[in-house]
Amino acid sequence: MNKLRVLSGGATQGLVKNLAPAFTAATGLRIEGEFGAVGAMAEKLRKGTAADVIILTSALVATLAAEKLVSSASVRDIGLVETALAVRAGDPLVAAKDAASLREALRAADAIFVPDTKASTAGIHVAKVLEQLGIAREVEKRLRIFPNGATAMRHLAESDARRPIGCTQSTEIIATDAVALSGSLPPGCALATLYTAAVTTRTLAAPAAEGLIDLLTAAQAGEARARAGFVPSRSM
Repeated sequence: MNKLRVLSGGATQGLVKNLAPAFTAATGLRIEGEFGAVGAMAEKLRKGTAADVIILTSALVATLAAEKLVSSASVRDIGLVETALAVRAGDPLVAAKDAASLREALRAADAIFVPDTKASTAGIHVAKVLEQLGIAREVEKRLRIFPNGATAMRHLAESDARRPIGCTQSTEIIATDAVALSGSLPPGCALATLYTAAVTTRTLAAPAAEGLIDLLTAAQAGEARARAGFVPSRSM
């Protein structure tokens, strides 16, 4: 075996990529990661996709632990990730200090780039916020929905729309070239999601899997987590 297989939400892709060289140097194993909407990744694990480590929302990891698909003893929190706004690099930043200004920012956009509104953490939240703001039907035809936030942000970067905007998790925005983090969602519309790692019960590489989780959660990796967009949770 020369690889460690990871199934993960897109929110942690940048962090895993940044720490992969240190993991490979220490273990000789390369990381083979699949990143996407958390609901889709959980279903892949349930359907038998080979994985040694999963990194998903805390709630989903708890469910998978109850289903005996991950080891409860291995569960470790990585940090919180905020859902945020994005614009193309060079475009004016969009500020949303309250629900009213967020409503106007979304109504002013001629294209709104978001992840899967049924399977991804940020996408599900965006759909709820649009309903909450009373503009879901108004902006429906302007939504540009992609399988995950990273893909949505790449398409935002390439958009030829006049005033496009994106909304996904801050880590996915930070990790994408040619887009800029424009700010968190305002109070009443905000979401901070706790991401958690665990070793799968089917792995044949438990020590290496535990080593990767140690690296992702180590105090020494605090700066890397912050650069990637993670915020420490109260339990950390």
